[in-house]
Amino acid sequence: MSQNKKNKKNNEQPSRLRGLLALVAWALILTIIFNYASVYLNDESKQAEVSEEIAYSDFRNLVKEDQIEEVKITPQLLHITPKDSYVYKDEKGNVVENVEFYTVPLNDPDLYPLLEEHGVRYTRDYVPEVSPILTFFANYILPFVLIMLMFSLFMRIMQKRGGGIGGMGNVGKSNAKVYMEKSTGVTFKDVAGQDEAKESLEEIIDFLHNPGKYTAIGAKLPKGALLVGSPGTGKTLLAKAVAGEANVPFFSISGSDFVEMFVGVGASRVRDLFKEASKVAPCIIFIDEIDTIGKTRDSGRFGGNDEREQTLNQLLSELDGFDPSKGIIVLGATNRPEVLDKALLRPGRFDRRITVDRPNLAGRLKTLEVHTRNIHLAEDVNLEKIAQATAGCVGADLANLVNEAALRAVRKGRKAVNQNDLLASFEVVIAGAEKKGTVITEEEKRIIAYHEVGHALVAAKQRNAQPVSKITIVPHTQGALGYTLHLPEEEKFLLSKDDILAEIRTLLAGRSSEEVVCGVQTSGAANDIERATEMARNMVARFGMWDEFDMMALGSVHNQYLDGSYSMNCAQETYAAADRAVAQIIRQCHQEAKELLMENREMLDKIAAYLLKKETITGQEMMAILEGRDPETVDNYGAKREEDGFRPSTPDVIEAPAKHISMISEKIEAPADVESAESENDSAEEAPAADTPIEEAPTEDTSADSEQE
Repeated sequence: MSQNKKNKKNNEQPSRLRGLLALVAWALILTIIFNYASVYLNDESKQAEVSEEIAYSDFRNLVKEDQIEEVKITPQLLHITPKDSYVYKDEKGNVVENVEFYTVPLNDPDLYPLLEEHGVRYTRDYVPEVSPILTFFANYILPFVLIMLMFSLFMRIMQKRGGGIGGMGNVGKSNAKVYMEKSTGVTFKDVAGQDEAKESLEEIIDFLHNPGKYTAIGAKLPKGALLVGSPGTGKTLLAKAVAGEANVPFFSISGSDFVEMFVGVGASRVRDLFKEASKVAPCIIFIDEIDTIGKTRDSGRFGGNDEREQTLNQLLSELDGFDPSKGIIVLGATNRPEVLDKALLRPGRFDRRITVDRPNLAGRLKTLEVHTRNIHLAEDVNLEKIAQATAGCVGADLANLVNEAALRAVRKGRKAVNQNDLLASFEVVIAGAEKKGTVITEEEKRIIAYHEVGHALVAAKQRNAQPVSKITIVPHTQGALGYTLHLPEEEKFLLSKDDILAEIRTLLAGRSSEEVVCGVQTSGAANDIERATEMARNMVARFGMWDEFDMMALGSVHNQYLDGSYSMNCAQETYAAADRAVAQIIRQCHQEAKELLMENREMLDKIAAYLLKKETITGQEMMAILEGRDPETVDNYGAKREEDGFRPSTPDVIEAPAKHISMISEKIEAPADVESAESENDSAEEAPAADTPIEEAPTEDTSADSEQE
């Protein structure tokens, strides 16, 4: 230990000496510059006092002509004042009044007799004699000392302020935030749905608290753990929970904090971070977004002096260099593990790779329970049904859902969140808020309705398709004029070929419905076509589900936890053959979707007419129509009707935008059975029904008719 301290001191002394010499050199250079600048400016100011420079011979001629009044003699110049009668003209011939001249004195012994002969007054200013040592001290030593003091004061002020302007005074220091004990306010009780990740981290924390029971059997403390997962799954939250549970110093820093415009700053900050951590060990270092500095080293992209590469090299050496017996553990978080350098991922640096995945049904239920602990819930709230409805959501989505539900309850004037608030907020999270004031023609509304019902009906008629949860033709802020929401009834981790083909048919059913019913092709199917093409390409290129290529992988995934994009790694001929196979799959699924819709045309019209009337319906209501039941009596994940007439399928956060839409074309004709039912309702409305209660007033139809009239 003493030898290491001596080596550190020996290494620090040359760096301090170089810094001091650099400071002295800068101060000396600035002193010389300031001194010569002051002398030059002084000469310029003296020269500015006179007007014109003349030759010494011209000066003697003016004396002989009795045109000189007075001469002031200095060691550098002769300042000459002519008589008032003297007329001076400049180069342009203009007369200049009150002019003065100056010239450089020469070694002329006849000057003084000449001046006395012509009655010219001459004088010289008294200059007290100054010691050369005092002059040197005033011109050089004193400015040098003042500049050194100013530099020292400036550096101290910037160090106290954490680096000052741009971090120059503290440029090599680490910017890590240090949390002591439970100062983060987050513990493992605040993390749900990540049991495997919590178990791995709890073992690391227990190792820090009770190292004896592990070292007794010969186990070594793991140096690091890498948290990997999609955005929003809770990687940073887990790190904060570790800080709250560990009861040891916790250093939190982002990967971008190491990167600066100065080469070598990142490496210096890495050294300083581990130096500070070793002083307070045992401790935990958390580096968020570690892919910022941990990208793979490639000579084609990075040079030998690249700042990021130097930072990574320093991090690798520090992970190898610190003593594992001290109890320093490094936690890293990233959603791009594929770009990390292989040397960073090997055992001995990051010994554990903890995957923080999307929560399953039980995990979503626990996550909802955590986020609703401080929320006042109504008696009708059933979090288990909300967890079923939010398949695929991550922890951040669920937290946002609960918060939006609480905000909605406040807007509605309630003191507790009910089931309707949670369901409506879920729709806001996935599709955005409803757009008000959108003007859609009735023909466009009809096309949108048949498009969405086409998705839903084809999904309902296939065994492997996901069930429909909601159908709406109300525009939303995320760009959709309408959408069909599919929610799985159970967790599914594998997709068969039949599952994928069923999903492609469902996606293409919207365009197919437009062609079957309306005889048109619209741009509304753009996103459906894009997703269907991607799934078909995955079947051919990645999943080995095409006989021509057998189980040959034609592409590789780049961002597994982000957008899941991949590139094709095959010959051009193979790429063209894969495109033909994708087109064949799309064409076949498109034809099958059209045939399925034509076989069920009657149901397609019935559901579309009901959707045009209600504008938003649930999947249970659609299934009730298919089975011949009353769609008004179905349940929607536990939602109930409210006193103000709220239907589970019609959100009432804001008044439905469709009520304000101006219809500018003719009203479409509904099927015969629905039309007869509407005529009966109209006759009932026209009759005086003061004693007859009406469950739902046809507000939307009435407003549309009044606008047409």
